[in-house]
Amino acid sequence: MEFETLTEEIDGVRTVVKAIGNGPAVIALHGAATIEGYDWARGLADRFRVYLPFHPGFGESAEAPHIAGMQDMVVHNLRLVDALGLERPHLVGHSMGGWMAAEIAAVAGERFGRLVLNAPAGLNHPDHPGADLSQIPPQEFPAYLAHNVAVAARYFPGGSECPSAEAFVAAREKEGPALGNILKVHGMGHPNLGRWLSRIPNETLIVWGDRDRILPASQAPLWQAAIPNARTLIIEEAGHFAMQEDPRTVTAIGDFLAT
Repeated sequence: MEFETLTEEIDGVRTVVKAIGNGPAVIALHGAATIEGYDWARGLADRFRVYLPFHPGFGESAEAPHIAGMQDMVVHNLRLVDALGLERPHLVGHSMGGWMAAEIAAVAGERFGRLVLNAPAGLNHPDHPGADLSQIPPQEFPAYLAHNVAVAARYFPGGSECPSAEAFVAAREKEGPALGNILKVHGMGHPNLGRWLSRIPNETLIVWGDRDRILPASQAPLWQAAIPNARTLIIEEAGHFAMQEDPRTVTAIGDFLAT
């Protein structure tokens, strides 16, 4: 089964969406870069129709210099759901995409089915700090993204899933300003996010690799306590890329969405 490429114009921004599978709809939101791709979604394709949009300015989507914070991304994604003609799709978000999904659900959770937050960013709790990405030497990034370093290394230059060093650098140069536009107001999160989570009406699964060095799994109980209908799944011996490190992670997400 191969991925399809869909294109929608959202507020004048050409938005590219990869789609695969058959069944109930799932919207899956990527994190602060597209390094790891979207091949993990094959693990859901036998049970779901998975839609994987590139955020404006990321991957194959067009640039959107007007983006001025996460609120713009919330509206963008709600408009995208309308454009795709989806009714109550499940919502999955990883890292920054988890923060994005949480804000979407806090505002318009009734428009979605179940919610999966995979190592979500956004809370910035002082007792459970995430890594300072600006202080990580480039050669050490794979070790921060996956407990099994070889899994993350394949997405970096020289790895089997990286087309070329030139393409890798070009993607990061494109996505850096787009990320900066999202983070320009409050950085990687919002000071009131913790106050909003109680508005999320959706049955929610919080997924975290216990060896995550980007965002510590010690944050998981904070999310679970704040979201009324939440449960937590800790993936042992996995890092920030738990879905890529352990295929059973994707299977467990699918089982949750299917119940």
